[in-house]
Amino acid sequence: MMNKTNRNFAWFRRAALGLILATASTAWTDDRTPAQIVENTAGSILEQIDARRSEFQEDPDSLKMLVHEKLLPMLDQIYSAKLILGRQGRGQPEDKLKEFADALSTLLTDRYSTGLLRFRSREQMEILPPNPKDNERLTRVRTRVKLENGGSAPVDYAFRKTSDGWKVFDVTVEGVSYVLTFRNQLAPKVAAEGIDKVTADLRAGQIDVTGS
Repeated sequence: MMNKTNRNFAWFRRAALGLILATASTAWTDDRTPAQIVENTAGSILEQIDARRSEFQEDPDSLKMLVHEKLLPMLDQIYSAKLILGRQGRGQPEDKLKEFADALSTLLTDRYSTGLLRFRSREQMEILPPNPKDNERLTRVRTRVKLENGGSAPVDYAFRKTSDGWKVFDVTVEGVSYVLTFRNQLAPKVAAEGIDKVTADLRAGQIDVTGS
């Protein structure tokens, strides 16, 4: 059984992934930087949750719909899936990768969407200055998120530039990358059982990928 500290951290990781997915807007036709995308869009999503909190608490499916509509198209699902699969993703047919990526992304957004209800306005998020190591293809937006206990935790958003614009592919919460965490959980399963079986289990909710 997890203690209170572990439960709180598990919740925070869920909510943080919700925020990483919440950093995407409905179009990539503007010239915003990844930092501006985080600030503007995550803030907007949180404000909408503030305004509709009672509705979302009574009807969690409506929050899932919002998350799916706004966020799934903006996540670099295939690239994240390849990173998670590691060597097990090499040589996999594109359709198999897409099915795996869709199943994982849908499960993650479903499970993590309710974590967003614990965050409130954009005042809880501080964006730190850019890292000099960032470049025109890869960049990391570093933030600090205020917690209910008055403390704060680091949440770093990884973006890469694609032909469709900037896309989010990883989030690191207090030094823990969700891509690496899920690679450790899922890649061995794919090696042992095959990608079709793991994809089916993800869709059925039979694999706990939250680490909680």
